[in-house]
Amino acid sequence: MSNCRFLVINGIISQPSSEVPQISSFLETHSGAYTTTRTHNNGTCVMFWERHLHRLAESVRILAESKPDFLFGLENSRVSSSFSSSSLSWESVINPLVNDSLRKVLPVSLKEKSSEEELVITTLVTGNSRNFEREDGKILKDVDVFVHVSVYVPPVFGVRENGAHLAVVGHGRDVARAKFSKWVRIRKNLEKLRPPLATELLLSDDGDQILEGSVTNFFIVSQKDSSNTLEENHFDLKRECPYEVQTAPLADGVLPGIIRQLVIEVCFSRGIPFREVAPQWSKRELWHEAFITNSLRLVQHVETIRVPSSWELLELKTWKEVNWEETCFKEGPGILTSEIQREIMKRADLEGCQVSDFA
Repeated sequence: MSNCRFLVINGIISQPSSEVPQISSFLETHSGAYTTTRTHNNGTCVMFWERHLHRLAESVRILAESKPDFLFGLENSRVSSSFSSSSLSWESVINPLVNDSLRKVLPVSLKEKSSEEELVITTLVTGNSRNFEREDGKILKDVDVFVHVSVYVPPVFGVRENGAHLAVVGHGRDVARAKFSKWVRIRKNLEKLRPPLATELLLSDDGDQILEGSVTNFFIVSQKDSSNTLEENHFDLKRECPYEVQTAPLADGVLPGIIRQLVIEVCFSRGIPFREVAPQWSKRELWHEAFITNSLRLVQHVETIRVPSSWELLELKTWKEVNWEETCFKEGPGILTSEIQREIMKRADLEGCQVSDFA
């Protein structure tokens, strides 16, 4: 994998690119709302770009109204009151500068990636205490816009070795409807509970109802009726489906992920039974498939899930001090996981914003 990274600050590419930090380090040191997506089809389109721009503006609005210190950082909290009371349309303020930044950085970064790599695009909006003038003469008040670009090799879907290994380790997030950089620092506290080989950490408030992952949304495919004996892999989606897809509702405190919403849309369009309800570990005997989603992995099947046998004083322990219960799934993704993944890939082509459109 190449090591190219680029950072655009308010429309200006930062130099030298060799000093641009990794995205995790960058987000740890900058407060604000952010969103991350990537290119598709060898860098020819940006995946679900319009959805990401809308979610970014919505995250800014939510933080401005409810948690302005998450947008400004504590050191600038004294100016946050005027910012939170602003009547600006955030999409009209943010989108032009973000798109302008992409127009400048995409041609440069595309030259640096290899043929198997895609570009990861993270856009961060943070509050400041000053105004600045754009090239078109308009004043952009109270925000800085950063666009960070790096490279990523997407995992091949369906390969057993690319399955996720999950562990439930901590409580749900605060202000879950907004995606903000402070969460990157918060989730580092969960690392002491990450057991060996776990590739993603899950969140739960009670150790039974599973909310989401630390960087993903979480889904299970559950048998509808525990009284029936079902032969897996032998049902017809065109007829009555004996399974349903479940994921925690937004009201439980989960991030409204872009791919999460696409999974819901795919289920309804394909007639796949779907229910917004937190998957319960106590009902895991009904689970037949599990998968996680985010804008880099899209859909990734789950191989194993581990949950502490006791939720008591978990925050004071390390993974070595925890007794784990585990459930395993069959090798590779199941029928519904594969169907949902195929449909999302189709939509990635239909809804992708062509890189040539930024020229």
